[in-house]
Amino acid sequence: MNEKVETIKKELENSLKKVNDMKSLNDVRVEYLGKKGKVTELSTHMKDLDNNQKKEFGKILNNLRKSVENSLESLKVKIEEEELNKRLEAESIDVTLPGNKLHVGSIHPLNKIIKEVEDLFISMGYDVAEGPEIETDLYNFELLNLPAGHPARDAQDSFYINDELLLRSQTSPVQIRTMLANKEKTPIRIICPGKVYRKDNDDATHSHEFHQIEGLVVDKDISMNHLKGTLEAMAHHLFGEDVQIRFRPSYFPFTEPSFEVDLTCFKCEGKGCSMCKGTGWIEVLGAGMVHPQVLKNCGYDPEKYTGFAFGVGVERIAMLKYEISDIRDFYTNNTKFLEQFNKFESGEENESK
Repeated sequence: MNEKVETIKKELENSLKKVNDMKSLNDVRVEYLGKKGKVTELSTHMKDLDNNQKKEFGKILNNLRKSVENSLESLKVKIEEEELNKRLEAESIDVTLPGNKLHVGSIHPLNKIIKEVEDLFISMGYDVAEGPEIETDLYNFELLNLPAGHPARDAQDSFYINDELLLRSQTSPVQIRTMLANKEKTPIRIICPGKVYRKDNDDATHSHEFHQIEGLVVDKDISMNHLKGTLEAMAHHLFGEDVQIRFRPSYFPFTEPSFEVDLTCFKCEGKGCSMCKGTGWIEVLGAGMVHPQVLKNCGYDPEKYTGFAFGVGVERIAMLKYEISDIRDFYTNNTKFLEQFNKFESGEENESK
């Protein structure tokens, strides 16, 4: 029996010399340690031995098995190391080669404007309010003092889903919802950013889908001075401290009095240029004092409470601030167009379009 053990050891030694990869190593493992392997086969002779011989042969067999396993494991480590070195050599990287240029994204200009305005008003104690983009006629028109048949409804030319539901034509319904939800009728200071929809022919300055930011303040003793100071703070934050504002009388059904608000042209500083069409002023938003009927519709006593509201188009502000000539550029996913706004993030001056 000892002769068989020695024979197996010599055969294993010769077999291992021929191993040069993991496949051939596994073949040797099966040949000697598999179910029908040479080492396993020796254990079948145990039944032919007496008890004393079984004990002695058992030790020899265990030592043989451990010797085979150790030899196989040592060779496995060696082969794995050689294969790793070959792979590293084949996959080596030449660090002197120029790297691939990565196209870095940027904050979308519309999101940038919304964030700038939100940051300003949050610092002034305002809340940011949101509402559904599919609205009821009640919130989008009637409670805003635009009853059925009101001519201002035609001017907005809305997308109706059915007789009662439509895509909101303004973010003003968020103001209505906020006032109605305020059961205690405590003071309100909110801004409402979001998408709005109106039937329009898309061109360089018009879009059927755009963004608004509206603001609302309701409290006791709110006056035009509060409105003017708030809009001046927003204008200075967006366009610089030298910008001035002016109010021109206008008409909106939900505010009284109502105003169009202009800024001195920040490109020519009011001297007159192509951007302001020679006037020195640029129209940017609409505003006014909340109409008493709107306050009453939302449960506020107009004898005790007053308020102001304003609305600005985000695309309008972005086009003016970044000198963008075509509103459609915001929606084309053109990376070359978007990449230029990295310059604003890094403090560099943007190239005019």
